[in-house]
Amino acid sequence: MKTTSLSYSSLFVFLAILSCSSWPAQSHGHHDFLQCLSLHLQNTTEISRIVYTPNNPAYLSILRSSIRNRRFESASTSRPHVIVTPMHESQIPAIVLYAKENAMQIRTRSGGNDYEGLSYRSQIPYVVLDLVNLSEITIDVEQKTAWVQAGAIIGQLYYKISQTSKTLAFPAGACPTVGVGGLFSGGGYGPMLRKFGLAADNIIDARMVDVEGRILDRKSMGEDLFWAIRGGGGASFGIITAWKLKLVTVPETLTIFSVSRTLEQNATDLVHRWQYIAPNLPEDLLISISIGPVNSSTGKKTIQASFGSLYLGGVDTLLQLLEQRFPELGVKREDCIEVSWIQSALFFGGYSIEESPQVITSRNPQIRSTLPVTRFYFKAKLDYVQEPIPVSGFEGMWKLLKEREAGMAEMLVVPYGGRMSEISESALPFPHRAGNLYKIQQLAYWDESGAQASETSISWVRRLYRYMTPYVSKSPRAGYINYRDLDLGVNKEDNTSYAQASIWGLKYFKNNFRKLVRVKTKIDPGNFFRNEQSIPIRYSKWEKN
Repeated sequence: MKTTSLSYSSLFVFLAILSCSSWPAQSHGHHDFLQCLSLHLQNTTEISRIVYTPNNPAYLSILRSSIRNRRFESASTSRPHVIVTPMHESQIPAIVLYAKENAMQIRTRSGGNDYEGLSYRSQIPYVVLDLVNLSEITIDVEQKTAWVQAGAIIGQLYYKISQTSKTLAFPAGACPTVGVGGLFSGGGYGPMLRKFGLAADNIIDARMVDVEGRILDRKSMGEDLFWAIRGGGGASFGIITAWKLKLVTVPETLTIFSVSRTLEQNATDLVHRWQYIAPNLPEDLLISISIGPVNSSTGKKTIQASFGSLYLGGVDTLLQLLEQRFPELGVKREDCIEVSWIQSALFFGGYSIEESPQVITSRNPQIRSTLPVTRFYFKAKLDYVQEPIPVSGFEGMWKLLKEREAGMAEMLVVPYGGRMSEISESALPFPHRAGNLYKIQQLAYWDESGAQASETSISWVRRLYRYMTPYVSKSPRAGYINYRDLDLGVNKEDNTSYAQASIWGLKYFKNNFRKLVRVKTKIDPGNFFRNEQSIPIRYSKWEKN
């Protein structure tokens, strides 16, 4: 990963800014932004390769190429005045400075998986900075490290690692098309979180462009800012361009299984029992659950709980462990498959382990994942559970789930414990560590366009969320920034106070929110990098935070 000085480039940008600033005061916003950027690039061919306006035939295809929630594909969704797809990190300082000079907000897109679409939509004039071309990945097998640019998706990262070593891996998400820029800056969890923690727990350096156009690494940005961008949401602080990762070591042989049980097969008691077992299992074993409505063989609607597992070891040891700790689940040898780490990534990414691993390297794969979030419109809510839910609580959930058509609702339940309980809640901005048994994501899916279908499904998942209130975390009722939920609260456009932003901020970050505000105020005192749920600045010394 290039780390050469860019002082000459920064000087050129500064001189160009002076030139642009000498133009008449009446600004034409994005037109002036484009003229400034053209002056900087001074290369017509390069401009045509990275700058797209609505008049460009490729504009819509570029915009839609990384919209991952179909809810925001409609014509009513706001569109940027300009999309810029830089080819090199050195082009980003100019984009930041010219956007600031011309009052254009920046929305940075890595993979386009923001649950509320904030990486590509805004209510005020804006530029989408799409990092799709910044996807270089460099692996150092001897040092067990990797540099990955922020436009890469995790499927590309996983594949690259697998091509260099059979025993190196990285603990990040399941969905292969998620971009590392956003995922890692919000925390990033996956099937190995109980063994290795979050993706952000395993980041050892970073590169970013700040509001002044400076390219910073860990040493030059300082430890407070490096802390903030690993779990606090990078878009509040600047443009993350690359991460340096500490790779982890896994066995050559792992084991996976997936077994499903309906209500008629004792699913309620199994889910209830799982709460006491899964968070306390050895850290090499994860058993998560997907719960939703299905049609039985007789045509009757029922609820099915699918228990999916990753074990960092062979099948014989796993079966012995399950017999000791969770015999009620009834897992048999024929339910289990021994796999490589990259095959486990296929499994959790919604693909057959028989597929070529290259399938997860595509941002828009021809072979589609079976994960519902990759196929449908959706709205998600999230909760953390700190005390086991009684059987009656689950029975109430089943009634609500049965209101949905088969496959059109899901509850994804992931156990904590293991390494997640060992890391301090202030080690990174992500605070949800010891004391949480599991998290439970609630999703509504729909496959019909139009406001009515959207309103019906969103209303349903909000009712499920209200029902969950007695059973989940309190004061605050916690959330997770990578499962962004604008229902939790939004900022005012220009001058959100700490008190206003804390409505949602304390849910995501708990007591870490105060430190995030201090870091934000120092690195971006003019609050240029902002969105509906960005970290606010402290406007005066009298404002308590």
